[in-house]
Amino acid sequence: MKHMSKAETELGLLPNGWAVERLDALFSVQQGKQVSKQNRLGDRQRPFLRTKNVFWGRLDLVELDEMHFTEAEERRLALQVGDLLICEGGNIGRTAIWQNNIAQCYYQNHLHRARFRDAAKTDPNFVLYWLWYAFKIGSIYFGRGNVTTIPNLSQSKLCELPILVPPLTEQRKIASVLGLVQQAMEQQKRLLTLTTELKKTLLNQLFTHGLRNEPQKQTEIGFVPESWEVTTLGQLACEPYGFIQTGPFGSQLHKHDYVDIGIGVINPTHLYENRINHANVPKVTISTATRLKRHLLEYGDILFARRGEIGRHGMVTEKEHGWLCGTGCFLVRVNHPDIDNRFLSYLFSIPGIVAWLNSHAAGAIMPNLNNTVLRSLPVFYPTKEIQVEIANALDIVSHKIEFHHRKYTALTALFRTMLHELMTAKIRVNKLSFDGYLEHAER
Repeated sequence: MKHMSKAETELGLLPNGWAVERLDALFSVQQGKQVSKQNRLGDRQRPFLRTKNVFWGRLDLVELDEMHFTEAEERRLALQVGDLLICEGGNIGRTAIWQNNIAQCYYQNHLHRARFRDAAKTDPNFVLYWLWYAFKIGSIYFGRGNVTTIPNLSQSKLCELPILVPPLTEQRKIASVLGLVQQAMEQQKRLLTLTTELKKTLLNQLFTHGLRNEPQKQTEIGFVPESWEVTTLGQLACEPYGFIQTGPFGSQLHKHDYVDIGIGVINPTHLYENRINHANVPKVTISTATRLKRHLLEYGDILFARRGEIGRHGMVTEKEHGWLCGTGCFLVRVNHPDIDNRFLSYLFSIPGIVAWLNSHAAGAIMPNLNNTVLRSLPVFYPTKEIQVEIANALDIVSHKIEFHHRKYTALTALFRTMLHELMTAKIRVNKLSFDGYLEHAER
């Protein structure tokens, strides 16, 4: 097999044909206009970009500020297609590309505009991804003065940054491949946002009007359908139908109880969107779980955070059956014949319930729930048949949210991996099996 020779550079060993240049050899760099009370005065009010409008690989133009720009300033600060906009402050180095999104838009002095000097040598999209890699993943610029030690990227520091320069055709191919993954990420993020909003709308409709848009009654948690029964969580979870108890005390779990492979322990940080988030769940030994068996979870149990973000909760599915309720949680078990626990879990997500819990929580600095408050939580419910219908409808949307979240997470990991491997030449774009990467993301 023929091996490609490499050359030593300040960015490490690079394939022959790849070069390293200072940023100012490739781009002319200019900062925008200073935002001040005086500079806002005048009749030539124009929109301008701030650091809050610039994200990695995209611009958010929903909210634009305005100030006065003279004719000379407009000429000097006019943006062109392909200009890089690089954050000087905040999340330093964060970069997006101007694509003539709107007319007569300029930029403030906390943004650097980098305009390529030679279109035959530099692809702005590739440099965007290089900066993304160098600042966020590869730590290439770590320790370069105020680039990392102070949250400020001066023009002089920006200009001296080393930029990777493969041949132009390879730059364009790399940028194209990464752009496809980025587009897929953004699509999943949009779908996740839309589906989450749909769930909020559906929750409000179903728990305010029911399935048949029936008349309402005012309650302490807001309007609910008139025919729904009223009780409390304590009445539903009393003997013989269940119980409410706190998780084990911190003194009952010790450092030596935790292992890499064992029984999962659910803490408040793992409760998300009335589900259990499995990321970074600690494990304990089987003997520890046996010792704390009264805290073992069953399908349908609902866990509430005892402190911090009041209202955070999650229902135990088959995946978490046999795990432990952790310190900092309440374990609520309801085995009532008239109740579908999925319905209960969704009911606890509505704003009226969350507001009620917060208004009854104790502690100003760190709000916390106690057993008495949780037992007195008002619960309104229809017939079990309607509960099941409501829960089924919300399950469909919840599963879509989980699907888009998994896809977005997988694509984000794929993007980071590809960014690293392409920028370090561990893979070459002409040999890239993109289908293989996408199959990995699907898994």
